[in-house]
This record gives sequence, structure tokens and C-alpha cells, in this order.
Amino acid sequence: MGVVSQSEERIDDLLWRNLKIIQNPNWFCFSLDAVLLADFLLLRPGDRVVDLGTGTGVIPLLLAARLRNASIIGLELKEEVAHMAERSVSLNNLNQQITIKVGDIKEASAQLGKGSFDLVVSNPPYAPMGTGKISLSPVKAAARTEVYCSLKDVIREGAALLNSEGRFALVHRPARLGEIISLMRDYRLEPKRMRFVHPMLGREPNILMIEGIKNGKRDVHILPPLFIYQKTGVYSEEMAAIFQGKILKEEW
Repeated sequence: MGVVSQSEERIDDLLWRNLKIIQNPNWFCFSLDAVLLADFLLLRPGDRVVDLGTGTGVIPLLLAARLRNASIIGLELKEEVAHMAERSVSLNNLNQQITIKVGDIKEASAQLGKGSFDLVVSNPPYAPMGTGKISLSPVKAAARTEVYCSLKDVIREGAALLNSEGRFALVHRPARLGEIISLMRDYRLEPKRMRFVHPMLGREPNILMIEGIKNGKRDVHILPPLFIYQKTGVYSEEMAAIFQGKILKEEW
């Protein structure tokens, strides 16, 4: 079987260390949110990482480019999406660093091992059940709406996967910040770093990135805001640098 087995799939350039990714636009394509989360993370050599709800596998691919000796698992519920992510891993010759597994986030710690990881990350569905329309496509529905797992499921299982000082990082919508912090503290994940992303100066943030440490002390740092555009259609200098791979630096 070839790398791309379906006519609707395409190979896209991630613009970082010559990485390529297979995507199916009829399902979904990775978003800016995933790229921003990969940039936000603080990484350590030898980190054991899990990406909950990995989708196309974009976050494991970007993290593998930063951490040469990392061990990264991408957990994905939909078997057909996991297979596509596996082929992207093979396409980039990263099978020694990345493993894609089919599994349910709600059972992640039972499947992968409690207390076994240094870092858990997630770009989960943003919309709670009962808000907005649910896509008729099961794949799109799983990516956008909490059909198969809730925010509580993601945070609970993320905490269970981590060792005693492990880190948990999430990208989400600012409107749910209060809920996120409350749930993190329920599961002994103390928020340590937060960053808000704004479309441009003068606009409210529409993306939130937050990192917590398991069993950590209360001492949160609010990082400077990130602005996507300096004006309509023109990326900010920092955003342009992220796309050019200048900020997604190697952590070897």
C-alpha cells in the first residue's frame, strides 16, 4: 500500500525540518492551534510524551523535530484517522520516535499506563455537547464537539498518565478558562504558565494555552500575549517566525 491510499488525501508541507503530513480535507486538517501548542511547550531531553486525541499526528511530528530522543505516543479514537497519522510518521521516517495508537481518551491511563509519562498534551474538541450543531461526519464531530470525550475526561486522564512532577498542556478557548483551572486543580494539576492568543491588537483573545504541573505549588505566570496578525492579511513578526521554524527550536 502506498503512502497515500485515498484519492481525497493530500500531502502538505509543515515548513519545519522538511516535515510532511498526510491530510484529508473532507475530514479535517490540522489547525493553527496545534502549531501554537507545539511552540508553547517546554520540552526536556528524553521526555516521554502523550498527545491525547492526536488526529493527523501534527503535534507528535512537530515535537519529534524538537526532541531527537523523545518517545511520543499519539492516541486517536478513530481508526481511519490513526492509520493516516501512522502513514505520516512513516513518511517522515519517525517510527523510532512516534507511535500512533488507537484508543479512547476516557481510558487512556488504563491503556497506556498510569504515572508513566513526563508530558501530556492535547488539542481537544472545544464545543461542549448541547452547544452548536454537531457535524454529520463522525470524524469532524469527534474533532470539534465533546461527543466522545469531555474536557473533564481529557484533564482527568492527562493527570493520571503523568508522573508526580509531570506537565500537562492544553490549547482551548479562553471562555472556558475558569472551568479548565477548576478541573486541573481537581486532579492536582497546578496551572503554571498561560498565554492568550489574539487575532490582532485591540481584539479579544480567541485561543488559550495553559500548562500545569502535577502536584505543583500555586505560582502561575501569564506570558506576553501573542498576536496572529499585525494588520489584516499580514502576520505579526512572532507569528511569521513560528511558521518559519525560528521559534520551534530544537531541544536536544
